[in-house]
Amino acid sequence: MKTNYKVGDLIYDANIYDAMNTDLADLQFYQRWLPAKKDTRILELCCGTGRLTIPIAKAGYHITGVDFTASMLEKAQAKAAAEGLEIDFIEADIRNLDLPAQFDLIFIPFNSIHHLYQNEDLSKAFQCVKNHLKAGGLFLLDCFNPNLEVIVEGEKAQKEIAKYTTDDGRKVLIQQAMKYESSTQINRIEWHYFINDEFDSIQNLDMRMYFPQELVAHLRWNGFEVMHKFGDFQEEPFGDGSAKQIFVCQRAADTESKKPNQSS
Repeated sequence: MKTNYKVGDLIYDANIYDAMNTDLADLQFYQRWLPAKKDTRILELCCGTGRLTIPIAKAGYHITGVDFTASMLEKAQAKAAAEGLEIDFIEADIRNLDLPAQFDLIFIPFNSIHHLYQNEDLSKAFQCVKNHLKAGGLFLLDCFNPNLEVIVEGEKAQKEIAKYTTDDGRKVLIQQAMKYESSTQINRIEWHYFINDEFDSIQNLDMRMYFPQELVAHLRWNGFEVMHKFGDFQEEPFGDGSAKQIFVCQRAADTESKKPNQSS
C-alpha cells in the first residue's frame, strides 16, 4: 500500500497559487459566520497566502493564520504589509498545533483536509481545533463531496484545468491526470505544468477523499456537534448533487445553534 502522498512544490509556488485561486465565493460564506463582536479572536488553519485571512483582518477582526508552507506565509506577510495590516502568521503543522490562546471561531477552508491522508492525521487536527476553541465557539470547514463519476472520467485522459498568467509574468497551463486508490481513498492527482509554452514538470496533488457519512462520524468521534451541513457556499442543503461538504460545528458540550451575526 502506497504511503508517499504529497503535494508538489510548484503547486505551493505563491505566485502560481495566487493567480490560479482568485474566486472568493468561500470568503462570503465565512464572513457570514463571523462573530458580531469584532474584538473576538479568529483562527484560520491552512491559510496559504492569506486569500481569506487578509480581507477578514481588513474588516476589523483579530485573525491568526497558520500554514505549513513557509513560502506561502512569506507571501501572506507581504500582502498584509502592503495593506497596512498586522497579522500573526504562524508556520506550523495543524496536527500538533499548540498556541497559547483559544479562539471564538476556527476554520479550515479550501478543501485543505484532503491533505490529511490517514484517519489519525484527521483526528489529530480535529483535536487541535477542539483544544483551541473557546466554549461556545464555532468550527467551520469545507471540502469536496467525492463524485465517483468524475473520478472515473478523470482516469481516462488528461484534461486541461487551468490557463493563466501570474503576477510575475509566467504563462501557466495545467493539465490534470488522476488515478484513484479505492483501498486508501486517495485520489492520486498529477498536474502537468507547462510554463511559457514549454513543459516544466509533473507535480503531485494527492488528496484523501472523505465521504459524507464518514466525515460526520469523524467530527462526532472527535467531540463536535454538526449544527449545519451545506452543499455549497450559498448554504443550500447538502444532497446527492452537492459538489461540496460545508460544515458548521460546535463542541459537543455546547448547545447554542443560532448563527452568531443574526438577530433573534
